Amino acid sequence: MGSFVTQKPHAVCVPFPAQGHVNPMMQLAKLLHSRGFHITFINTEFNHRRLLRAKGPHALKGLSDFRFETIPDGLPPSDRDATQDPTALCSAVRKNCLAPLCDLLTKLNSSPNIPLVSCIVSDGVMSFAIQAAMELGIPEVQFWTASACSFMGYFHYEELIQRGIIPFKDEKDISNGYLDTKIDWIPGMKDIRLKDLPSLLRTTDPNDILLDFLRQEAQNCFKASAMIINTFNDLEHEVLDAIAFKFPQIYTVGPLGLLSQQMPESESKFITSSLWKEDLECLEWLDKMEPNSVVYVNFGSVTVMSDQHLREFAWGVSK
Repeated sequence: MGSFVTQKPHAVCVPFPAQGHVNPMMQLAKLLHSRGFHITFINTEFNHRRLLRAKGPHALKGLSDFRFETIPDGLPPSDRDATQDPTALCSAVRKNCLAPLCDLLTKLNSSPNIPLVSCIVSDGVMSFAIQAAMELGIPEVQFWTASACSFMGYFHYEELIQRGIIPFKDEKDISNGYLDTKIDWIPGMKDIRLKDLPSLLRTTDPNDILLDFLRQEAQNCFKASAMIINTFNDLEHEVLDAIAFKFPQIYTVGPLGLLSQQMPESESKFITSSLWKEDLECLEWLDKMEPNSVVYVNFGSVTVMSDQHLREFAWGVSK
């Protein structure tokens, strides 16, 4: 039994600490677990506490081969049940998380009852994990949780800056038609305009933290051993081919939701990662509706919208 534990591959999964990143990383971790991996899933201490409040004190007890650990994010206390400020969070993980991760990896490798860490799978915007893996001499895989097109857009922030296209010269550029500027030089992305690229570029501040963070993190992905993208070839084959030309070690795993549904029955299949307490009243209402009579629209977990904007959006969907 001891030799089996030693030989079992051990993946340490490090999501970016926001709901839209934690969920796909959890889906990927459970798929790896179903293929025989020992999993250590790392949340920030802040999100660990949120999960326990949302799911109960035993929600993260885990299994013998699917365990949860934490690292600090270095941020001061904030609303315990709200998403942390994105700008502060991006700055914090870049500055504060490498040393705690290295300490945790050392602790894991010193634990007699779990296999040695054989690889790290980190979110595509948690590239500090690449350095941690280099120090251990193990592979590090970046997991881009959004589309291949979004990655290519962020990756070319650097060139957009070099060409003087961003940051904007004037705040009026957001509304004066400048966003319709054609961008015809990004490989695999034909007939796009500036406004089709990830919207964090819409700033006049040359020192904008989010702009710099995504620019740098996308560039860093190519320093990893490999990259996984949450998409599939039939959906984005042109841009995937363009990425593979620069970095052949890419793998597509989408759609993760469908793959997760096809997992064999196991205890890990029922591990959840929602940071929010679930309100099931909407399901009672949904059960009363006729089949195919309801359209589901997902705004994401942190979107804030006024009643007027919600009505406008509903009107647009109904049309």
